[in-house]
Amino acid sequence: MTPKRPHRVAVLGLPGLIPLELGIATEVFGRDPHYDVTVCAEGGVARGVGPGITVTTSAGLEVLREADTVIVPGYEDLEATLSAAVLDALRLAHGRGARLVSICTGAFAVAAAGLLDGRPATTHWLWTDELQRRHPLVEVLPNRLFVDDGDILTSAGMTTGIDLCLHLIRRDHGAAAANSAARVLVAPPQRQGGQAQFVERLRAEVTGDQLGPLRDWMLENLALPLDLDTLAGRAHMSRRTLTRRFREETGVAPMAWLTDARIDRARVLLETTTEPIENIGRLTGLGAPASVRAAFHRRASICRQDTVWPTSVLRQQIGRVIVCRSPIQHRNRSRCCSATSTGRAARSTERTRQPVPSTVSTR
Repeated sequence: MTPKRPHRVAVLGLPGLIPLELGIATEVFGRDPHYDVTVCAEGGVARGVGPGITVTTSAGLEVLREADTVIVPGYEDLEATLSAAVLDALRLAHGRGARLVSICTGAFAVAAAGLLDGRPATTHWLWTDELQRRHPLVEVLPNRLFVDDGDILTSAGMTTGIDLCLHLIRRDHGAAAANSAARVLVAPPQRQGGQAQFVERLRAEVTGDQLGPLRDWMLENLALPLDLDTLAGRAHMSRRTLTRRFREETGVAPMAWLTDARIDRARVLLETTTEPIENIGRLTGLGAPASVRAAFHRRASICRQDTVWPTSVLRQQIGRVIVCRSPIQHRNRSRCCSATSTGRAARSTERTRQPVPSTVSTR
């Protein structure tokens, strides 16, 4: 049997590129054998921000013709007009089915190509107003770490690119693969795209990681019937103080963080073990199989069309779970997302569910 080729990733360097964000894309995907990464630039050269930083590569825009995913890192010279060749290359790549990903101000290039019109997107919080002003047809979401709109994904500034890249690995190959990549990067395995960008994160730098031990304890005790009173008592705080400080450190409320942790653990168990769904619900604290289905439906961001990790386990044990990869932002959720049982409802959903474009094939 012929082995499947690696997923081809083209990282496009633009004039005034931000080296950190170029490095994020190449580091995250370049270490994973599932991906074949090529850095490219118009004319083979892209000058970076900072003294003496220039990216020279033998690959030009032609690489975008064959790429499965095109990543556009941020660039600083937003006043410069991107060449017609760059914009055409992005349009052609997307038109033939490539997945487009922007980090930070890379969203400006994707928007300039007209590919974000009518879509939700985000960028660095310093530039969200400017993105909206220049491209009024874009649905700019300023308070998001990243936005997954199926075949086009955008992230906020700087290190949120790591969150988005890990999210892509999770989408492509599952939670275990994403968690493994996160360990190598010494990064959080998952931050939800809906988290706030900067207010809470900046406060966390001031207050420190006071609740880190509590979160570790929560991860070790997912099977327990935890509630806000229990967590507040464990932290020796009032419910209100705990919620406020938890948000300052993580960007989300304690119970929302706990639910995400339980779903992540359940996903790993579904992918890597043969535990029945009843046991997984008990081990993760999600409860009965119906509760597991409901939790995945609300939060897990799994979509059957582009799930390429071992989905047979997920389908057999959870049942017919069809969850929008971007539950908050997806405009066609009522048509493509449902969690149904077998029978008439399932058949009806299959007839009405509209496919979402994706370049990632099921393995």
